[in-house]
Amino acid sequence: MDMELELTKRPKNVILIEGFPGFGLIGTITTEFLIEHLKAEQIGRIKSNELTPLVAIHDSEVIEPLGIFYSEKYNIVILHALTSLSGLEWKLGDVINELCKQLQVKEVVSIEGVGTPLMEEVKTINPYYYSKTNSKKFESIGVKPLKEGIVIGVTGALLLNIKSTPLSCIFVETHSKLPDSRGAAKVIEVLDKYLGLKIDYKPLLKKAEQFEKKLAGLIEQSQTTSVQQKEKELSYLG
Repeated sequence: MDMELELTKRPKNVILIEGFPGFGLIGTITTEFLIEHLKAEQIGRIKSNELTPLVAIHDSEVIEPLGIFYSEKYNIVILHALTSLSGLEWKLGDVINELCKQLQVKEVVSIEGVGTPLMEEVKTINPYYYSKTNSKKFESIGVKPLKEGIVIGVTGALLLNIKSTPLSCIFVETHSKLPDSRGAAKVIEVLDKYLGLKIDYKPLLKKAEQFEKKLAGLIEQSQTTSVQQKEKELSYLG
């Protein structure tokens, strides 16, 4: 089975914000915070038997590996990912293109963490942008362009293959392979100014600590499950 897009609602002319696990889990933390803060409802999901069969249970509700959420107030769709997508980037890029077509997406905003050398003391976290259509808007809110860098993963696939939909990327420095709440807070700050969401992003630092612990726990469980699955496969063979 290839990747399947399932939607229960099809709002039009939306902004699509997507964030996937990567450096500092910036995309995952940011999109989860947005879903909760904007009280976004789930309107769909992306299914594939190639995805790791991982779900999270939060407030007695199942959180799927690739969920699609909608904030009617701001007409924003959020694509939230919990699982690793290594090897599936091109397929997912195609599905996002289809999502853009069905929802007549007017702009895709991609969230990414950028790995930087570990420093003894990090006083500032710098955000950067890449956009062919909205550079003036980013510069007006004090965000610098990313002039040099390597972009991989789903965002890389979108930069190469997205069709007819404006794509803007927000990058933020992160110094950790672990969940980075401060980096996510910086992204929320940029999104707040860029999209006029009126989000009080400062409390995210405290709130994101809870996200950090939860996500770190999910990662640990996922890794444990993967090891157990491999051990089970080996036991079948031996």
